[in-house]
Amino acid sequence: MENRDYLIILYDYYGELLSEDNKRYFEDYYFDNLSLAEIAENNNVSRNNIHKHLKSSEEKLLFFEEKLKLYKKDLNIELRLKNIKDEKIRKEVEKILN
Repeated sequence: MENRDYLIILYDYYGELLSEDNKRYFEDYYFDNLSLAEIAENNNVSRNNIHKHLKSSEEKLLFFEEKLKLYKKDLNIELRLKNIKDEKIRKEVEKILN
């Protein structure tokens, strides 16, 4: 999986733990595909400031996953669910998890 895609997935899990500035800059960069210069201009800050915020956000997202492993656990659950042969049991487990 590409690092960009991985960071976006981690943002879905842990984005609310970031500061408002970090969330805004992350979304502008990763979701809206704005350049650092465009984000800087839109927010009246330096390009370097945006770079530092993005780097900080990326490090925090990776740290959260390293410690909490929510994404890894979800992948493991999905894999195990697929391996349940009995359809009725699988549906019941899915209801519990959702």
